[in-house]
Amino acid sequence: MRWRPTRRGAGNPGVRLPSLAVNRTIITLAIVGALLLVACGTDADATTTTTTRTTSIATTTVPAATTQVPIGVVPQTYEEFREQPTACSAEAPAPVVPMEFAEPEDMNLDPALKVPATIVTSCGSIEVELDPSVAPETVNSFVFLAEEGYFDGTVSHRILPGFVMQAGDQTATGIGGPGYTITDELPPQDFVYTRGTLAMANAGPGTTGSQFFIVLADVQLPPQFSVFGEIVAGFEVLDRIEEIPLGRAPTSVDPSPSTPLETLYLDTVSIAG
Repeated sequence: MRWRPTRRGAGNPGVRLPSLAVNRTIITLAIVGALLLVACGTDADATTTTTTRTTSIATTTVPAATTQVPIGVVPQTYEEFREQPTACSAEAPAPVVPMEFAEPEDMNLDPALKVPATIVTSCGSIEVELDPSVAPETVNSFVFLAEEGYFDGTVSHRILPGFVMQAGDQTATGIGGPGYTITDELPPQDFVYTRGTLAMANAGPGTTGSQFFIVLADVQLPPQFSVFGEIVAGFEVLDRIEEIPLGRAPTSVDPSPSTPLETLYLDTVSIAG
């Protein structure tokens, strides 16, 4: 039986991180810091209201990355990501529709049923299964935002080859969120973040919002991030994502360049129904 959502009434380039076997502790601490360096508010320049959607943001192009990337070329806002070439030679989708909510609606999910979803990126489609039995509030929020179109046209603002790809921020600044926070639903102390794991980024306890990450390799991370699903198909897309050229933003805390210089869009995030 396939799960069906309850419908709403009214509507540097290419520089890699060192091998996992080298400086593992330093790299892991840096990545934990990176995943924690997000907030749950919205960017001050984004026009949003509690339930009203507004449009914005235009598009152009920038030169491809060279061996040394000037700081000014590294994007730091959604508008600047829109000005870059699109990753994997894809077409850029329509711009994001900024939105903000007071709280997620109850999507009436059955905790006994996993929720299939598809994340269509510039580099291909990723099939995932969300697990409400381990993270009911997290999955409910993700499904709600996906159904609202919150993720459509957003970008991945951070890629750490061999570790994680982070997304879910409409502002692409690393501090954007949906206007609300949800309860942390953390994994057991001995949990291993394996390749294909879906988990939520946060700015510390009680700050989980819309930003999430996909684990690109088996990594050692502390159980500080709510795990809510896993990839079931499309692992080759992760390989392509790891080939995207990267630069280093002036505010980055990552040990290697992690800002995409070719924009990886989340064209759509859809829930099977």
